[in-house]
Amino acid sequence: MELSDFEFYKVLLKDKSGLSISPEKIYLLETRLAPVVQKWGHGTLDRMTQYLRMKRDEAIIKDVVEAMTTNETLFFRDDRPFKHFRTVILPEMIKSRANTRNLKIWSAACSSGQEPYSIAMTLEEAAFEKTAWRFDILATDIADSVLKQAQEGLYSHFEVQRGLPIQTIMKYFSQDGDRWRVKENLRKMIRFQKFNLLERMSSVGQFDIIFCRNVLIYFDEETKKKVLNGLMQQLAPDGYIFLGSSETVLGLSQNLKPVAACPGLYTVQKAEAVSREPVTATPKPTSLATSLSRV
Repeated sequence: MELSDFEFYKVLLKDKSGLSISPEKIYLLETRLAPVVQKWGHGTLDRMTQYLRMKRDEAIIKDVVEAMTTNETLFFRDDRPFKHFRTVILPEMIKSRANTRNLKIWSAACSSGQEPYSIAMTLEEAAFEKTAWRFDILATDIADSVLKQAQEGLYSHFEVQRGLPIQTIMKYFSQDGDRWRVKENLRKMIRFQKFNLLERMSSVGQFDIIFCRNVLIYFDEETKKKVLNGLMQQLAPDGYIFLGSSETVLGLSQNLKPVAACPGLYTVQKAEAVSREPVTATPKPTSLATSLSRV
């Protein structure tokens, strides 16, 4: 790939998704775009690039973005955040929200759904009286292809084996041919929605807990700041944000305070007021009593 062509995709991806790539990623770019070239019948990546330079074909651009932003995930990836969520944060939230009995959680950049389903399973396994509680889990991603799989809740044997013991598989999944489907009661806990983290976040509502793990590592510093600020604006004053365990907010935000017991977990500094955009109401969440998330 010519450096000029790489620059073309670098600008395109930054503009559409916030993704920041360096010249060292040329091989990855060529590998991931090969299926897109084949799908649209351009023969070679050079020809497709020339075509996109002449005509801004949004359908192809959408496939390019999805090919580059879709990353590997698994159930209960890096189990520590889920353990801390279950043993520390959830009991705290149950007490602080005893009057409203409503807990809102956002899995941002949920990919093919393993994270939000892991959150739902954690809620199901938590030892507290769930009657009359409403758990609203919103799971968003920029890519239609992974959102489709997430909504269907359909996974290969290899995918469910990664991170899940057999007892959990049998409890929350049903065999569907040679694949495994998340049971309906668990799927009903989650609302899947297409959303780009570069967009105005007030449209998704306000949340008590936000999972945005292993996402910032793909952005440049300017985009990281923008996304972090947007997430803080949508977080309840006593809420929590989960980032990846290796991700840091140093030099990006003075308003987030790390929780020492769990790398990647942050709260908003109480002394610092974070300006908020007007919050748009979200649909009424599913009642747990009647029914019962990159890389």
